[in-house]
Formats: sequence, structure tokens, C-alpha cells
Amino acid sequence: MSDLFAGGGLPDKQRPLADRLRPQTLDEVCGQEHLTGPDGALSRMIASGSLGSMIFWGPPGTGKTTVARLLSHETNLHFEQISAIFSGVADLKKVFDSARIRRTNGRQTLLFVDEIHRFNRSQQDSFLPVMEDGTIILVGATTENPSFELNAALLSRARVLTFKSHGPDSIEELLKRAEAAMEKPLPLDEAARASLIGMADGDGRAALTLAEEVWRAARAGEVFDTDGLVRVVQRRAPIYDKGQDGHYNLISALHKSVRGSDPDAALYYFARMVDAGEDPLFLGRRLVRMAVEDIGLADPQALVVANAAKEAYDFLGSPEGELALANAVVYLATAPKSNGVYVAYKAAVKAAKFHGSLLPPKHILNAPTKLMGEEGYGDGYRYDHDEPDAFSGQDYFPEQMGRRQFYDPPERGFEREIRKRLDWWAKLRRERNPK
Repeated sequence: MSDLFAGGGLPDKQRPLADRLRPQTLDEVCGQEHLTGPDGALSRMIASGSLGSMIFWGPPGTGKTTVARLLSHETNLHFEQISAIFSGVADLKKVFDSARIRRTNGRQTLLFVDEIHRFNRSQQDSFLPVMEDGTIILVGATTENPSFELNAALLSRARVLTFKSHGPDSIEELLKRAEAAMEKPLPLDEAARASLIGMADGDGRAALTLAEEVWRAARAGEVFDTDGLVRVVQRRAPIYDKGQDGHYNLISALHKSVRGSDPDAALYYFARMVDAGEDPLFLGRRLVRMAVEDIGLADPQALVVANAAKEAYDFLGSPEGELALANAVVYLATAPKSNGVYVAYKAAVKAAKFHGSLLPPKHILNAPTKLMGEEGYGDGYRYDHDEPDAFSGQDYFPEQMGRRQFYDPPERGFEREIRKRLDWWAKLRRERNPK
């Protein structure tokens, strides 16, 4: 079979290793078996003899471009590729016009649009007519969540297929293919090889690029350990965009690990975000949020600790301040958990919106004027400190609303004590205000 990725006619030795090792058939694609395996979604489409428009969503280096080109080859569609970074409306019009001419000659076009999320809303809308009349089959590639970045109209006409990051086994398979192509082993010891796989961060192209750098750097007979690997290649930064999915995924993972009382997982996600360059003060603010949302009054110290850690970081700066935040992460993860106040507050807000501006009962209203006194403001109010047990048991809700219970503390942490008090006050209220 001829090479579908011939690199513009360059000799093999001048082409990057990752380009030379691109799969030539779908069954050679590594790490995306859920799409390209015998029962994969794309394999089933090809077997049916018909392709529909698709959005390929996944991290860099997972094979989106390669798979799109292979699809066109498998289905005998003309392959056209553009990048949303470098293309505008005029470029799209040329592509569409060419595709219409091609269709009149009996051949359909598979248009691969890289970074499709970079097109604005009106540019995305321009695809709709040519998708609907069959002029093109659109395959758009994006690293961003299509639900947030693409028009609903475009998404309704295309199937979203998710590409997964390469796992360690998948990266190892790519390295073995590279060794076969180079006809020599990668000059790394076992630990360094594992480190290189970690540096790739799920990106197959990055793994092969790093391997190629190692081969270039190694002298005859030289084998690098982990320190040697670090010296000859630049450590690749984690795939993490502080304004996009990586940011939201990791802060969600941190929050849920704290909520789930797993300090080890929480520390791991905290460390990943710090290592990727997240603003530690943002993390400090989120820890304060976790303290009030997921721990609440089960451990009133949690808010104190979280806020103190945030202030400590603000005072110390990096890198010393991160340790204060790490202390707070562990404290919150190991604290008793309660969302009792969180749930109660939401219920109270809902009731406040539903019932509107009801007047509080007159006996708890002050009467600073004679007229208000004549209207009964303050009549019958009992000063709790003058009552037995400093508790009068009066009803403080608006009369039209009736008494409600929003807060139901669980039997955990300090809220056990709160529940005892509430139960005792409820008993006194029934005894002193029988109805």
C-alpha cells in the first residue's frame, strides 16, 4: 500500500518519526479500539457503507487527523483538510465550491477541519447547508468540549466521537513500533523508559518525538537513566489549560476527592494543578468553598483552617505557601462531612422566593413609634433570657407560612451536638406551646 502520509515527498530519514509511523489502516491505530476495533463505532460505520458527519473530540496526539484521513481512504471519499486557525470565510467558500463540482462528477468530499472550535458561530453555521445537502461529510477535530464550543445546530447534525488519551500500555506499543522502525532499542533503562512514558502525558505524538530526541542524543553504547533522560530532553508540560476543560476537570476531581474523604487522591489533584501553574490563591478560595459546602458545621474548624491556609499562602507566597494549602487539603478531606446547612440554605431560598414579602409575626417586631405600638407591634414578645433555660419557644415564622424545618443536621461530627440541642428545644417548644 502507498504511504497515505508521505510528508510532501521527503525521504523517510528526513521525516519526523511520528509522521513515518502513522498507521496506514484503521486496524493499525493504537489506543482507540473503542472506535477503530472490530466492534468500534467507526468500524461499524465503514461496514455499513455510509459515513455521517462527525466531531472528533480528544486531547492532542490521539490520532484524530490520522483517523480522518484513513476514513476517506477506506470509503473512497476525496480528502480535504483545513485548519480553523488559518482559514476564513473565503477559504471555506472555495472548499465548498470545489466539493460541489466534485459531487456533480460523482464523488463526495470528506472535509477535515482541525481545531473547528476556533471558528466563530457564524462560520460554524456556514457548514450547515453543505452538510444537509450532502456536498461534504464534515469531520471536525477539537480538543475542547463540543457542548461548550460548537453551535447546537452543528452538533445536531454531527455525531461526537471521543478520542482517549494514550495509556501507558498504548504508549509502550508505540515505542515498540518505533524501535522496530529504527531497528534498534531505545537507549533507556527501565526506570527512564517509564519516565518517558509519563512525560508523554497520554500524547502519542509527544512520546515518539521524545524517543526521537533520545536516539539523536545517545552516543554509541550509551544508555540513559532517568537523570540522563531529563538532561537530554525538555520535560513536557502537562496538558492543562487554566481556562478550559483541564482546569474544570481537575478542580472537580479535587473537590470530589475532598468530599469523598480521600486525602491521598485530593493531594494528588492538588499537586497536579500546582505543578501545571494554577494560581494557588484560586485553589485556596476553592478550599474555603469546600469547607462551607461539604463540611459545614460537622467541623466548624474546617472553615477556619481553610481560610487560614489561604491567608498563609497570601503571606508566604510560593513555594512555602503551597504547604499551608496542602495541610488544609488533608484537614478537609479527613474532616467529618455534612451538607446540612448547604441543603437548608437552598430550601430557605426556595421558600423565600415562593412566599414573597410576608410580614414577620408582630410580636417580634419593634415598635419605635406610637402608631406601630397601637398596631400591636411587639405585643406578647417574650425575652428569651428571662425565660427558663433561656428559651421561650415562640414561633418566629410569618403567620401565613407556618413553622418550617430547613436544617436537619446529620449524626456526624459536631452536628451531633447541634442535633441534641435542636431536639431538646423542640421538646420544650411542644411543652410550652401546646396546641
